[in-house]
Amino acid sequence: RLGSNFLGFRGDSETVKEDIQMDVILEKVQPEDLLHFGLIPEFIGRLPVHTALNKLKKEDLIRILTEPRNALVKQYGKQLAHHGVRLKISDDALDAFAEEAVARGTGARALRSIFERIMLDIMFEIPSRDDLESVTITREVVEGKKEPSLRKKRRAA
Repeated sequence: RLGSNFLGFRGDSETVKEDIQMDVILEKVQPEDLLHFGLIPEFIGRLPVHTALNKLKKEDLIRILTEPRNALVKQYGKQLAHHGVRLKISDDALDAFAEEAVARGTGARALRSIFERIMLDIMFEIPSRDDLESVTITREVVEGKKEPSLRKKRRAA
């Protein structure tokens, strides 16, 4: 059973406790363990460093969306700002982005495809309009229940 989990296959649903235990075990993998599980010595010899990666949690994915210098939220915010439009993303929308990425099981790569799916029409529409002030993304938008909210600029009377 340990061997099948080590290789990335699971025959039944595991508990969170077993996943945590697996993370601890993977941190202690030695070249002899890789040999025991079927990797050939020539391949093992070409791997000078062995390390284990933990799955990204929802909080990690939210940080990836917002904190790095080139975070998706910042990238799209700057693109919209070039047209005088502000991008607003609610905290529950960020949660929904992360939850969908976790559900897809592809980690941070899923964030870009989810974000681009939502922003595609907006990015085509914004350059042709000069009457917009802001775009708001909520959980309902991420879940596909609503369209993004486009707020128009106030006209001076």
